[in-house]
Amino acid sequence: MPESITITDNRTGVSVEIPIVDGTVSAADWSKALPGIWFLDPALVSTAMAESAITYLDGEAGILRYRGYPIEQLAERSTYLEVAYLLLHGELPTASELETWVDEITHHTFIHENVRKRFLEGFHYDAHPMGILVSAVAALSTFYLDAKDIFDPDARHRQIIRLIAKMPTLAAAAYRFSQGMPFVYPDNSLSFPANFLSMMWKIAEPRYEADPRLIRAIDVLFILHADHEQNCSTTAMRVTGSAHSDPYSSAAAACAALYGPRHGGANEAVVRMLTEIGSIDNVPAFVESIKRGHGILQGFGHRVYKNYDPRARIIKEVAYDVFEVTGKNPLLDIALKLEEVALSDEYFISRKLYPNVDFYSGLIYQAMGFPVEMFPVLFAIPRMSGWLAHWNELLDQDAKIVRPRQRYIGAPKRDYVPVEQR
Repeated sequence: MPESITITDNRTGVSVEIPIVDGTVSAADWSKALPGIWFLDPALVSTAMAESAITYLDGEAGILRYRGYPIEQLAERSTYLEVAYLLLHGELPTASELETWVDEITHHTFIHENVRKRFLEGFHYDAHPMGILVSAVAALSTFYLDAKDIFDPDARHRQIIRLIAKMPTLAAAAYRFSQGMPFVYPDNSLSFPANFLSMMWKIAEPRYEADPRLIRAIDVLFILHADHEQNCSTTAMRVTGSAHSDPYSSAAAACAALYGPRHGGANEAVVRMLTEIGSIDNVPAFVESIKRGHGILQGFGHRVYKNYDPRARIIKEVAYDVFEVTGKNPLLDIALKLEEVALSDEYFISRKLYPNVDFYSGLIYQAMGFPVEMFPVLFAIPRMSGWLAHWNELLDQDAKIVRPRQRYIGAPKRDYVPVEQR
């Protein structure tokens, strides 16, 4: 027997049965049963705004899958560009499809010289790299006039390739500009993560050769951050895309959402917290202060996960590989002790506060030489493929323009009073 829920309007006594499908009930059916009555759900905490086949997330069980594939398998065996193809196309590529895909992205990594010379170099010397990235992504729509042909399959494909390919180039350019360093052109002989590291760190050597362990760490981090269901920035992408904006404008909106410290700044907050703790000896007192309501335990807990974030386990292993190359981040011992204390304390266990992906990612990025200002930029590079997958999906679904309802709490009707009588 199909699952359903019965709604009774106590004002009229009328009852209506509404089916439960995959844990959801139709708001359209609800509005037919109770016309003029809307759900009030600030922040969409209990509302499914979209149907999506891209990412499956079970926060209670700690499960994350891209197109059905467990994140653990993808992180161990795949590459970021292969995962990007999976997110956008729904299936893992064949060998020939992957070769073509990688070749297309590799040969679209260069940015127009005017983007660099007349746009990026126009920012103030101390501009935040993420602020530069938000603006640069939006500006690309003015360089590619076919961007508005969103229902032309070939034009849409070109924009997707361009955005994924150019994100590392823009990100590295934003960083080097903020440091007063010269721009480094992409090296098409390098892999996607190796090319990014080259554009970040190359000085005067003919060819920058990053340690393979660091290249792999970047690739894994990019895989883990590629998509995460209907988060704030993905929702911004879908909301803007529902107006049929070009993908650059929609992606800029997503970047802007990620710029917020509540979203893309979480791993930076972890690093700052660990720095403030200062030493292992201070961890017990810090934990007790958190329990008394003083401060926030950064990197623990999640809006969706009520279990150990599966990405956190993977990233913890990656951290040790990175530290073999860079030397151990001095904050690691504090982080390990904090995790040990928190996971053995009933206060945190009862509240289901487990480490999330941000708890260790910041330590890795810091050990590799990235300043904390670059953390949200590093988040945006891989998330572009997830954003574009959702943008693609909503266009294929012919989704309506997003237009939520509100509960009005302002003044009732009142008459205008001439200024001299006020």
